[in-house]
Amino acid sequence: MLNKKGTVLTLTSILAIGLMTSCDNAKQAPDTGGHGHGGNHNQEAVNPEENGHSGHGGGHETASNNYQAEFTWNEPASAGTETELTIQITDNNGGPVQEFDVNHEKLLHLIIVNRDLSFFNHIHPDYKENGEFTVNTTFPAGGEYKLIADFVPKGAGGSTLSEWVQVEGEEGEPSAIEPDSSLIKQVNGKEIELSLSNALSNEEVVLTYHIQDAQTKQGISNLEPYLGAVGHVVILSADAEKYIHVHPLDESSTGPKAEFATTFPHSGIYKIWGQFQHQGEVMTVPFVVEIK
Repeated sequence: MLNKKGTVLTLTSILAIGLMTSCDNAKQAPDTGGHGHGGNHNQEAVNPEENGHSGHGGGHETASNNYQAEFTWNEPASAGTETELTIQITDNNGGPVQEFDVNHEKLLHLIIVNRDLSFFNHIHPDYKENGEFTVNTTFPAGGEYKLIADFVPKGAGGSTLSEWVQVEGEEGEPSAIEPDSSLIKQVNGKEIELSLSNALSNEEVVLTYHIQDAQTKQGISNLEPYLGAVGHVVILSADAEKYIHVHPLDESSTGPKAEFATTFPHSGIYKIWGQFQHQGEVMTVPFVVEIK
C-alpha cells in the first residue's frame, strides 16, 4: 500500500473487541494523561482475527464486524521526525462514528510498540469531529511498529483496532524478548516489585505491584491518580498479537500496593507495562513473564 508520497507501508491488520479488568516506554515517550474520576474495572482482552485492509487518502484501514479504523500520515513516517497521525473511525457502513464514551478520562487511547517490544508509547489523540482523531508523535528508529487504537463508541462495547506500519529510517538492533529473572526493578528512584498469583493461562491471575522508595525501602502510599486510577497495565504477547488492557481492582488505592486481575489467553511469553504516577511524574515499569 502506498501513502501520499508513494512510500510503501507494510502492515498486518488485526482486530480485537473484548471485556475484563484492565499503559512507558522501555525507551519511554511521554504520556499526557490527566487525572480524575475512577472508571469501571473491566479488562479488554483481545482475540484478534486477520482482516483485509484497503487504503484511502494515503492511509490504511483495519476493520471489525462493527467498526473500521483508517490510519493516515500527513507525510511519510520517518525516524526522529515528528509527524501527524490521523485516525478515522467509521462504522460498518462506512459512516463516521460521531460520539464516543469517555474511557478512563480519554476518548481514545493509542498504544505504539515496535517489533521487539523495546519501545512503548501510550498517548491520547485529540478528537476533532466526525470520528476523526489526530496526534503528533515521533518514532525513535526505523522499522515496524504496531498502532493499537483503543476506544468505546457511545453506548457500545470497547473496541480495539490495530495495525503494523513501516517507519522509514535506520533500524536499531533487535533484542530478544526473554522472561525476567527477577520481577523487581528500579524506575525514577522507586523500587517496584511485581508478583503473580499464578502463571497459568486461561485462569484468573492477580498482578500485585508493591512500590517503595528505592533508598529508604519505605512503601509509597501517596500515589496520584493516573487517568483516574491508581495505575494501568498493558500486556502484549511476544508477537504482539494478543493485547490486554488492565485496570486496577481498587482504583482509589494510593499504594504502596496496587492489584490488577487478568487472564492470559494462551501460554507463552508476555511483556507487561505498569504505569503509575507519583509527585506529578508518570513512571512506566516493564516486565517480561512466561505463562504456562
